[in-house]
Amino acid sequence: MPSRTAKTKSISTKTAELAFAVPQVVAHRVARMAMAGPVPSVRDRKEFHRMVAEKNAAFMQSWQAMAAQAVVANQALALSLLGSAWSPAGWGTPAGSKLVRQAQGAALGILNKGLSPVHGKAVANAKRLARTKLR
Repeated sequence: MPSRTAKTKSISTKTAELAFAVPQVVAHRVARMAMAGPVPSVRDRKEFHRMVAEKNAAFMQSWQAMAAQAVVANQALALSLLGSAWSPAGWGTPAGSKLVRQAQGAALGILNKGLSPVHGKAVANAKRLARTKLR
């Protein structure tokens, strides 16, 4: 499992890439909507349908990934908590700081899993739409 620093770097990198990709995608699609006017072409309708379908799919994947990671994290936290309570060797050491670090790592893991599908789709759309002419 990657360290907390690696997860943070991954999350910050994905967030930065999202911050650049999303405005590009929105600008391209809003321009396409404006140019399409009241009667969009078949190509425009296909892109507008794709826009909605991709968002639904990416956010569904994101929620599923976060839920699955939350289950894994909760199991690990519960096991760690039980282990520290039942281990006589651990009674003299503060288990709270270890649990706090583990909970922070779990939260970062859940965030990273949830960000991945949205990040992947937005960055891919930015690349794809940059190659596409509006008309």
